[in-house]
Amino acid sequence: MNHARVLEWPDRAAALPASAAPLLAQGSGRSHGDACLNAGGTLLLTGGMDRLIAFDRRTGVVECEAGMRVGDLLAWSVPQGWMLPVVPATQFVSLGGAVANDIHGRNHRVVGSFGRHVIGLELRRSDGERLWVGPKQQRELFAATVGGLGLTGLMTRIRLQMTPICNAFMLTERHRFPDLEAYWELNDRLGTDWPYGVAWIDCLARGSRLGRGVFLTGRHAPPQPASASLPRGRSRSRTVPFELPGWVLNRHGVRAFNQLYFRLGARPGPRLRHYERYLFPLDGLRDWNRIYGRRGFYRYQCVLPPDTARDGIRTLLRRIAASRQGACLALLKRFGHLHSPGLLSFPRPGVTLALDFTDQGSRTRSLFADLDDVVSAAGGALEPGQDARMSVTLFRRGFPNWERFAPFVDPAFSSSFWRRMNP
Repeated sequence: MNHARVLEWPDRAAALPASAAPLLAQGSGRSHGDACLNAGGTLLLTGGMDRLIAFDRRTGVVECEAGMRVGDLLAWSVPQGWMLPVVPATQFVSLGGAVANDIHGRNHRVVGSFGRHVIGLELRRSDGERLWVGPKQQRELFAATVGGLGLTGLMTRIRLQMTPICNAFMLTERHRFPDLEAYWELNDRLGTDWPYGVAWIDCLARGSRLGRGVFLTGRHAPPQPASASLPRGRSRSRTVPFELPGWVLNRHGVRAFNQLYFRLGARPGPRLRHYERYLFPLDGLRDWNRIYGRRGFYRYQCVLPPDTARDGIRTLLRRIAASRQGACLALLKRFGHLHSPGLLSFPRPGVTLALDFTDQGSRTRSLFADLDDVVSAAGGALEPGQDARMSVTLFRRGFPNWERFAPFVDPAFSSSFWRRMNP
């Protein structure tokens, strides 16, 4: 069971309730696994800690409380010509969660992970200490906090370096590719001109079509003429009103969707879009998880190092296609060579594949065991923030710095994930 005591935590002065340990801060709770859960413990909900503290319009340095959401900060900063350099696939993530998971965006190849743009943060420990940590202060504790899954204490304030933009728009292109080899070539060719890029993959395609998909590229738009007709952001979102029946996303339903998406994938020339529609495509559909039915879904996200990535990704896609459990969503992205400051950070040089599977019980778990073998043999790792079932062995192989990290865990903090990794 994942039940935990819940405390709203907008109290900026009170001491942490160490007597209610184990504690874990939770921002928006958007992790897909148990890294943001604390079964039998206490969750400190930080959504009320959402104030903007300071902003330098000249340099783009901003300081916010850790509970502020990415979308709320962007709604304020973008009209002033400043953008977060790294954003995840949803704007509903808190800034504290972005640090704790050291999130990566579609532009990792160019700017690296979120933690590289954190100037400093305030960390409250259960013994009453209030510490300012950063790349130049308390460096080891900072390295443990970035990507540290919220285990080093309660983040209260975060100072970030924003990046300048001309407007709220992006130029985007869609490029259809027939197989996996064509993806690598396309990625290499387009990477220079398009800092943002991610590929949708048809996981049911086999044989000569293995790895076919659509490459979605983007870059921030230059200044637009005053007379231009400009696209709008989202004024409202649609909602999935109920859980869909399981047969909707069986392999036949997924195959039909994949065929349609691939056929409609190519659009000639760049297209001007509002940043919300390119960067946060699923945010326009609230409660989208209901699409997966009552049993829900698993997210399986891995990263493979550069020297094994091509063969490893091909093997993963072959095993998925052979299982006939096509992922409802499959995204492939190349990471850059900019290293994260975090000890447990998932983003690293290589290629990441993110997959959503409906929960089909033992069939799905058996497939994951096969995929784990491929990831392990390739020297890869799974994403802790998206995980619900990785083994202790795979975690420790994928994150060899875990022993350096462990001493920095606050004695009163824990999570369901951390206890599972330290039985």
